[in-house]
Amino acid sequence: MTRPDPTPASIQRKNRLLAGVKRRWLLIGGLVVSDVILINIAFVIAYWIRYDLQWLRVVDPAFLVPFSVFIPFALILTSLLILIYRQEGLYRLRRGTSWFDEVYAIVNGTTTGIVIMVVLVFISRPTFYSRLIFFYAGALIIVLLSLSRLIKNIVVQRMRQRGIGVARAIIVGAGEMGRTVMRTMVAHPELGYEIVGFVDDDPAKGTKDIGRFKGLGSLDNLAPLVQNEAIDEVIITLPWQYHRKIMAIMAQCERENVRARIVPDLFQMTLSRMSITEMAGIPLIGVKQVTISGVNRFVKRAIDFTFSLSFLILAAPLMGLIALAIKLDSPGPVLFRQERVGKGGRHFTLYKFRSMTVDAEAQRELLRDLNEADGPLFKIKDDPRRTRVGRWLRRFSLDELPQLYNVLRGDMSLIGPRPPLPEEVAQYQPWHMRRLEVAPGITGLWQVSGRSEIPFDEMVLLDIYYAEQWTPALDIRIFLRTIPKVIFGDGAY
Repeated sequence: MTRPDPTPASIQRKNRLLAGVKRRWLLIGGLVVSDVILINIAFVIAYWIRYDLQWLRVVDPAFLVPFSVFIPFALILTSLLILIYRQEGLYRLRRGTSWFDEVYAIVNGTTTGIVIMVVLVFISRPTFYSRLIFFYAGALIIVLLSLSRLIKNIVVQRMRQRGIGVARAIIVGAGEMGRTVMRTMVAHPELGYEIVGFVDDDPAKGTKDIGRFKGLGSLDNLAPLVQNEAIDEVIITLPWQYHRKIMAIMAQCERENVRARIVPDLFQMTLSRMSITEMAGIPLIGVKQVTISGVNRFVKRAIDFTFSLSFLILAAPLMGLIALAIKLDSPGPVLFRQERVGKGGRHFTLYKFRSMTVDAEAQRELLRDLNEADGPLFKIKDDPRRTRVGRWLRRFSLDELPQLYNVLRGDMSLIGPRPPLPEEVAQYQPWHMRRLEVAPGITGLWQVSGRSEIPFDEMVLLDIYYAEQWTPALDIRIFLRTIPKVIFGDGAY
């Protein structure tokens, strides 16, 4: 019996797979070559610092040696570090590996290699060669390789934004597990996934879009979608009771030569609440505590209090000028007060510089047809209610400076979800309520990921991801990403 001709989608998928394998090996080879070059450049600079500049410690003229003497040690160190970096996983190109993960591996590997080299030099020539040169080299290697990985990540991200190297995927299941995967995709675009959409066994769920994620119908549509949409990967997020359906989907993917991945749903525990540890090789699964609780909550509150107080003091002259400009520009109060919903559904009064006319709230219903936001949000890009000064304030987010007082009081945090209006919360679906588990913030993942330009459901996915994955490092990354957004006014209106 003859095999049926392959479909255009399967040919396209095969060609993309071969191109991806080629790109992968070229990138790995390029990383190894660049690491070899940078390690030796670092060693040359380390020699110059130690023997020409003679930092920290002067070299006895009797121990001055030419660089050629160190060439064998440089080659040994290079070979040793490449092997250690390979063991650390620096040459395993995995989606989701952040720059911080790579820097951590570089620091670990370099430290190990330098310690080994110092011991070898001490054993072979305990007094003749300077061991300080290796510490200089180690520090320079960490800096140079970290910069090279940063450049690599920027290049890969630009390629994926142009559709090069992305994996086309379908999510099976639109429940809590499926939304966990969706919000991870939204929070980490560098993963390089192009989500075609999702299917679900419940027709009501399978036909309703969630942000950028398109509802493609029931599970029965999966087979034609895989065949016709050139799908590379199927991500299965069905509950554990659907064992037979999961196995059938995996068998179908195997026949289509499409990779299938399963998100485990053990005992119907959500991934965000699942803690996996190990005891002498035995995996242990438990319930994870909410990340912003206990000591973490104290640390976050201490940071909020310290920085909000400092920012208020430093920004006082600017805030005075803004207040004067508002008074001269239009009649009405300087500050705008509005009831918002905070952590746990608690209501509080939010303060902003007034950027609209005093009757802006009364005009809201009249402008309902101009609303450009989806869900319960109300946004108009060229809002006619804005004052002249208000346009400028909103452009650079200066209208939000009084919210530092809300942070100081404990109503808000510097970083967190957008504080919603009570009427917005009244329209929430049950899964939307999880964004109220943490204190709202002046900035957050929603702002640095697109701000006013992203759909409401996608904003909620980002907020829930933040609540589940919070760390001080995540707050630092969001703060650093906020700075250029504010300076250039991206997505602000």
